[in-house]
Amino acid sequence: MGKSLELGIDTFGDVTLDADGERVPQPQVIRNLVEQAVLADQVGLDFIGVGEHHRKDFAVSAPDVVLATIAGRTERIRLGSAVTVLSSDDPVRVFQRFATLDALSNGRAEVILGRGSFTESFPLFGFELSDYNTLFEEKVALFAELRSEGAVTWEGTTRSALKDQHIFPTTESGALRTWLGVGGSPESVVRTAHYGFGLLLAVIGGEPERFRPYVDLFHRALGEFGTGPQPIGMHSPGHISDTDEQAKDELWPHYFDMMSRLGRERGWAPPTRARFEAEAGPEGALHVGSPETVATKIARNAKALELDRFDLKYSNGTLPHPQLLRSIELYGTKVAPRVRELLA
Repeated sequence: MGKSLELGIDTFGDVTLDADGERVPQPQVIRNLVEQAVLADQVGLDFIGVGEHHRKDFAVSAPDVVLATIAGRTERIRLGSAVTVLSSDDPVRVFQRFATLDALSNGRAEVILGRGSFTESFPLFGFELSDYNTLFEEKVALFAELRSEGAVTWEGTTRSALKDQHIFPTTESGALRTWLGVGGSPESVVRTAHYGFGLLLAVIGGEPERFRPYVDLFHRALGEFGTGPQPIGMHSPGHISDTDEQAKDELWPHYFDMMSRLGRERGWAPPTRARFEAEAGPEGALHVGSPETVATKIARNAKALELDRFDLKYSNGTLPHPQLLRSIELYGTKVAPRVRELLA
C-alpha cells in the first residue's frame, strides 16, 4: 500500500426516488450527480468514478460528458469512468475523449476499462456477444498502444488497422492513468499486469480478503513482465449515516429492490435481510453504517489487500439524492480522516 490511501466514490447514475416515492427523471438524476460530485470535491474526497450503462435504471450512458461538466465545477477531485465498456466502444475514441477530459481538468482524468457486467451495449452498437472475449482482448491491447502516445501500428479483427498513426490530443503528463476493472479472474489480473495498468478489484459480495491471492498474483506478474509497480484499488457498495441502524434501514429497501430486479434478470435468489446484515457485518462486502464502522472496515480491507485506493459505490438503486449527499458529506468529513488515523 502506498504512503496515503486514496478515497473515492463511484456511481452509475442510478435512477433515484423523490420525496413522494416517484422515480426522478433521468435528466434530473444526471444534474443531481454533478451536485454530488461537487460536494465530494468540497469535502476532500480524491476521486469520482461514473459508470456507463444503457438501460432505464441507470441514467448515464456517456460518462465522459458528465465528467467534463464536473471538471468545470471542481478543483482537485480526480475524474474517471467506472467502468468504460471498452468491448463495445472504439479504443481510439475512448483515448481521445479521456485525453480531452484530462486537458479540461488540468490533468485529473483517468479511465477504468472493463468488460462491463451488463451486455446491453453489444446489440446497441452492433457487436456480437459471441465475440465477447476477442473484442475485449484486442481492444485492451490497442488501448495499451495508444496510451504510449507515440506512433501506433496495430492490426486485429475488431476494427481497421493502424499504421504509424498518431492520436490527438496527447496528455500533458504523457501517460493517461489507466486501470482495469477485475471481478475475480486470474487471467484478467495477469492481463492487467502485462499492460502496466492499475488493478481495480470489484468486490460486491462476500469477504473482501478472499481477493488476497489476486493481489499476490498481480505483484508476481508485474515482476515477471517488468512493468513496474502499479496501484491496487477496490470498489465496493455502501452507505453512511449517523448510526449503523439508520444507515442499514435507509439502504435496505433500495438495496432489496435493486438486487431483486437484477436477480430476476440473472437468476439469483431474492436478497434476504439476514444476508444483507451479514454483508454489512465486519467481514462482508457492504460498507454500511456509521462513520466509525465504515472507516474501520475500509482500513481493515486496505491493510489486507495492500490498497492504494478504495472507491465507495455510494449510489445504490433508488436511494434518494438527499441521503446520497449526506453519505458523501460524512465520508469526506468523518470517515476519511478516521481511515487515515487507523492506517497511520
